[in-house]
Amino acid sequence: MADPERVAPPEVLDSKRDATRYQVLVEIAARQPAVSQTEIADAIGVTSQAVSDYVRDLVEHGYVDKGGRGRYSVTKEGVDWLISRTDSLRTYLDRVSSDVLGSVDVDAAVALADVAEGREVGLVMRDGVLHANPAGGTATAVTVTAAAAGEAVGVADFEGVVDYETGYVTVVPVPDVTDGRRLDPADVVSDRTDESLLAVAGTEAYALVSRSGARPDIRFGTVDGVAEAAVRGLDVRLVVTTDQLPEHTAKLREQNVPHEVVDPVDD
Repeated sequence: MADPERVAPPEVLDSKRDATRYQVLVEIAARQPAVSQTEIADAIGVTSQAVSDYVRDLVEHGYVDKGGRGRYSVTKEGVDWLISRTDSLRTYLDRVSSDVLGSVDVDAAVALADVAEGREVGLVMRDGVLHANPAGGTATAVTVTAAAAGEAVGVADFEGVVDYETGYVTVVPVPDVTDGRRLDPADVVSDRTDESLLAVAGTEAYALVSRSGARPDIRFGTVDGVAEAAVRGLDVRLVVTTDQLPEHTAKLREQNVPHEVVDPVDD
């Protein structure tokens, strides 16, 4: 039984003749009134004799008016024919783009070893980046490109779930510049593990972290960046000014990222 949702290919694609007829009429419309059949032949890749035959056919069907000395013009009927074929072609291409190409999900991963195109690989998350492991994994995919170890490789046809835990975010609020409190720079980075990323949000936070001698990993776009890092399995210590705290914690709750807000020790 035919699929009622399926969009059939447009008439202009029914045969090479229909497609060429469409191309010739488009070229006439673009070049009228002085039309060189040789130029049309070169443009669409057919012989001049073939163009002459198509032009004669278009004139006989009332789609083109022929004047003297190579002068042609597309009639109203010809314009209507072009529009109808173009509309059906556009509808068909939209369906191909959304239903066919859109269904082919290709992602990128870092190859852990040399891998050939068309090979099944395991998927693992390391340092917040998806990796393709030829030795396997809890999730699998098929490579759509070849890559050497350390290069990005395209993967598709995903199966299973990549096995990793969401990271944990430790949020350290610091007062803004108008607040009278003063913090020891060392306190804002204390208890930070070597594996965790350090993020700062706000000038006051950046100044405190810089005075501690630490170097931030994330300085800009922290609302999305911190949540994304945690979702990819990385622990983050976020030093943030109090005025920006609600926006950050709201994003973490929205993404279901485990986190806690801790107060640094006042001087």
